Order: sequence, then structure tokens, then C-alpha cells
Amino acid sequence: MKDIVLLPRPRKMTLSTGEISLVGGKLILVDSLPSRESLFGATRLQKALLKNANVYWEISASNSVPDDQVGITLRVDPGRVPYHQGYEILINSGSIRITGSNEAGVFYGVCTFIQLLTQSVPHPIAQLPCLHILDYPDFSARGVMLDISRDKVPTLDTVCELVDRLASWKINQLQLYTEHTFAYRNHPEPWAKASPFTGEDILILDAFCRERYVELVPNQNSFGHMHRWLMYPKYRSLAECPNGYNFPWGNHSNDPFTLCPSDPGSLQLIREMYDELLPHFFSRLFNVGCDETWDLGQGRSQSECKIRGTGRVYLDFLLKIYNEVRARGRRMQFWGDIILQHPELVAELPEDVIALEWGYEANQPFDEHCAKYAAAGMDFYVCPGTSSWNSIAGRTDNALANLISAAESGVKHGAIGYLNTDWGDSGHWQPLPVSYLGFAAGAAYSWSIEANRELDIIHALSSYAFDDPSGNLGRVAYDLGNVYHAIGLEPANASALFGALQTPLGQIKDYQGPVTLESLYKTLTKIDAALAPLASSRSTRPDAELIFCEFRFAARALRHSCYRIFLAFGTSEKSQAELAADIDELITEHEAIWLARNRPGGLVDSKARFQLVKADYL
Repeated sequence: MKDIVLLPRPRKMTLSTGEISLVGGKLILVDSLPSRESLFGATRLQKALLKNANVYWEISASNSVPDDQVGITLRVDPGRVPYHQGYEILINSGSIRITGSNEAGVFYGVCTFIQLLTQSVPHPIAQLPCLHILDYPDFSARGVMLDISRDKVPTLDTVCELVDRLASWKINQLQLYTEHTFAYRNHPEPWAKASPFTGEDILILDAFCRERYVELVPNQNSFGHMHRWLMYPKYRSLAECPNGYNFPWGNHSNDPFTLCPSDPGSLQLIREMYDELLPHFFSRLFNVGCDETWDLGQGRSQSECKIRGTGRVYLDFLLKIYNEVRARGRRMQFWGDIILQHPELVAELPEDVIALEWGYEANQPFDEHCAKYAAAGMDFYVCPGTSSWNSIAGRTDNALANLISAAESGVKHGAIGYLNTDWGDSGHWQPLPVSYLGFAAGAAYSWSIEANRELDIIHALSSYAFDDPSGNLGRVAYDLGNVYHAIGLEPANASALFGALQTPLGQIKDYQGPVTLESLYKTLTKIDAALAPLASSRSTRPDAELIFCEFRFAARALRHSCYRIFLAFGTSEKSQAELAADIDELITEHEAIWLARNRPGGLVDSKARFQLVKADYL
């Protein structure tokens, strides 16, 4: 175990001489009255010992057990570990102790110990090196947010499997980004075709999360991003711009987007949503969204915004939402992009709100924005992203730089949380394993940026996301996620290869200049090279074959994009008929891998974007 790889890497680890042999017949001593959660952690450890060391150790809570019968002791002792959620692992030749500052700390110690176990070598008896670990997090809240509203709604099994893995990396918060994908019984029309999460789903997931010390935080956008509601006649009258609006960058949308803050019906709708949604969650936090209210002031509140200012109109409605959240015993989180455009109003925010500072590029000004929240005395999270969306295969370098920058600025300015976001814009074409790299890196950096800045992310990803000791699946994810560089054009918040699949064929000629025939050939070579290690993977995950299919699909889609650009540039690498046949096969693959992890609602909309690609070839 000379090259121990842990995810996250501990803050302090000291190896000493000697080893301890893991022999049968010992006990796991839970040195306190076991709660349901502490028993879960002990059971998790018990299963890992059986799987990795081939020993079965019974769980006991009796302090009268002789010391020579105790294999490992789990104990809460905040005096010994005076760091919130911190833990200590002490392995010597005669005993193993995992001590936590609280029960969550003990669980995190167990998670690290299990990772050590996976690297032990049973010849014929498993042995672990003597060592001392003292570890604790930079951020008390370390979360992941999954977009379940841009077409793709994962099955409950998919989310539970992901939560179990994220918890083993010490992630302790989950949010499901919701626009219309909760089954509101009093408002069935917006979610009727979406295969939404039901109240029962949330209750089951909430209990599953709490067992793993993960807080399931309700998330419902409540101001902008309401188009999935406002598109229906029953709700359109509540829109700021019922007949469409202009984006800040000049494009026009014919659809309504934002609630009209001066319409009493808007707040009434919010009340009804909150009354139905919130009782399903144990958490006292609530993310109300309220980002990107682009059309505010373009429609029904235009005169009011001119008189009072758009920022003031925004803040007044935000405060009404705040009152509804507080009346239901919750603490409000909200995306901070709009209020930062009106810094003179920040001081008027209630003291107990939590601002969410989001941004997804490597050069996102986290430092500047975090400084403003800190100066105002506000609690805030930093919210980077996995860079998976609008990419198909990810943007590895951008993701890592964005995730590191968020952690650095958050620590510097006193952020209380780190929420790693995984969006699904434009059809949610990226398969779930593409996001694992961002999830793993975010878990490491949010735990301790200094300890994990130089983390071998390929090895850690392969070991703990893909259960592949060969390192090959981690390499595939990393390299395929960096193909976006080769094309020569790097738009913000997307890859050019993804863009070429969502841009009409006649407009792709605008790529010429940065994109050349030489860069296209180089990209095709990079795709093939990135995928090559897949054949040598030794993943033991039960869904390993599905993961292989998902990466092959991503690579195939990137190749198709290259040949589509060739066609737009007037070359004959592949004919339109060949590309039409290829897109048919891509649609079939997309549907198969979608349904393997996700509900059917939204698939029609996602496939329709591929069908627009095909229409260019006919």
C-alpha cells in the first residue's frame, strides 16, 4: 500500500512501521447507544470487511467485551476530534479505532477505512499498515445538485445508487433541481408527460439520504424558469411576458418564462406549490431558485420597473417568497446572480438567507463575487459545475479549474457550503457517467482543497467511481472529456462539437477559421485514442457494460459531429445518406441508455433534437 489513493485525500495521514492482520472472530464495537444511522455505518463496515478481507466481524455495543475480542472500535468523542464532522483513524499492531466528532464524523471515518480496505492484499490474510489519519472538512455543506427538469428524470434506483456513492466521498447534501417534475396533485398539467418524482419517491429518498448523513434539500424554482408552467393556458396569465420576450444577448423567445411579480396569482401559486412539496422533506433548508429572470420589466411590470427600478421589483417579490419560506419553518437559499446586479440592495436581504454564487467557466470571478457576499455579512455557498451539459462527453479541464476556483474562493471568503451542479440543458444528452469526474473532483476539493489540489483524479475516479483498479475507465472519462480542445473553437458553457449537433447545417460554416479540416482530423484521432482504454477496463460495477455503452455513445456522437462539420464545410468524408443512417442509430442508442437509468418522460423532447439533425440530411 505504498501508493494509497483515497477520495477525498485526508488532510493529515502519517504511516508508521508495522501492520495489522485482519482475522476472523472479532467484533465491531459501537461505543455508544447505537442510533439507526450509526448502526448503518457499522453494517456498511461489516459488509466491506467480508467483501475485501474475507472476515466476518459481529457488531456489538457492549463495553464489557474483552479488548482482545474487539477488532475495531467506533466512537464519538468531540474532545479528541474537535473539528465539526471530523474523524480520526488510528491503526496500530493491536487495535483499530475510528473516532468522530459526531456520528457523521464516525461515518466519514468508516468511509475512508473502507477505501483503505479495498487496497489491502489478502495473502492469505488481509493486512493494513499502521497509520494515523486526522481529517475534517473545509465546508460544512458539500452538495450535489442534479437537474431533473431539462428532460431527464432519473429513476429512484439511479438516484439512490448515486447518493450511496457520493456519501462514500463525504458529500452530505443533495438537491434535485425542479421546475415541473414534482407530481403536484393540485397542479397535474405541467408534469403530466414528465414522469415526475412523487411525494412517495421523495419520502423514500429522504430516508435513504439521512441514513448516509446526506441532507435532501427541496429545490423548486419560483420566479424565472417557470416556462414549463406558463406554457399552459391555465397559468399563462401569470406570466410577465405571456407572448414571449427578448434574451439579454438579443435572441427572442415566443414562450413565457418568468412569473409576473405584481400579479397576486403568482404568489398564490407559490403558496400552493410549497404547501404540497415541503412536507415531504426533513431538511429545514429550501432552494427557491429565482435566477435568470431575464424578461422582468419587459412585460406587465414594465412601468413599475421604470418607476421603482427592476432590482427593487425583483427584491420585493423575493422577499415575499422569503416570507412564505419562513412561514413554513424553512431557511431560504436562492441563486445570487440577479441580486448581484443590484449591489445597493444586498444589504436589504434578511440575515438568515443563503445566497448561492454560481458560475461554470474556468475564469468565473468567484473571488470577486464571494468578497461582496462576505462584505455584506451574508451566508453563501459557492456553486461550480461538472461541465457535463452542452458537451456530450464533458469538458474535463474546464470542470477541474472551475471546481478548484470555487473551493479556493469559498475557503478564502468564508462560504458555508459548496454545491456542485450538474445541469441538463438542451436535451440532457450527456450520459450520467460523464458527470462522475466532476462529482468526484468536487467531493475532493470541497472536503479539503489543500489536501486534494494535486489529487490523481484519474486513479481516484477509476477506483471509486468506476470500481476499476486498472485505471482505464478513469482515463477514458478524463481524455474523452478533453476532446473539446482539439476542434479549435471553445464557446462558453458548451463544446463546439455539441453546438454543431444543435445548429442548422447551413450555419455551421460560421465555425470556419478556428475550425479547420486539420483540426477535425485531429479531433477524430483524439476521440479514438480516448476510447481505446475501454477495452482493458476491469470494472466490477454491476452496470459496467452499460457504462461502456454510454461512453461509446458519447464518442460516436462526437464523431458524428465532426463528420457533420465536414459536410457543412463542403467536403465528402461522409454522405448525407450515411449521416442520416448514423443519426438513426445514435437515436436508438440514446433511447436505450436513457431508459436504463431514467424515466421515459422527457425522452420524446430530447430525441426531437436529434431528429432535427437528421432533417438536415434529408
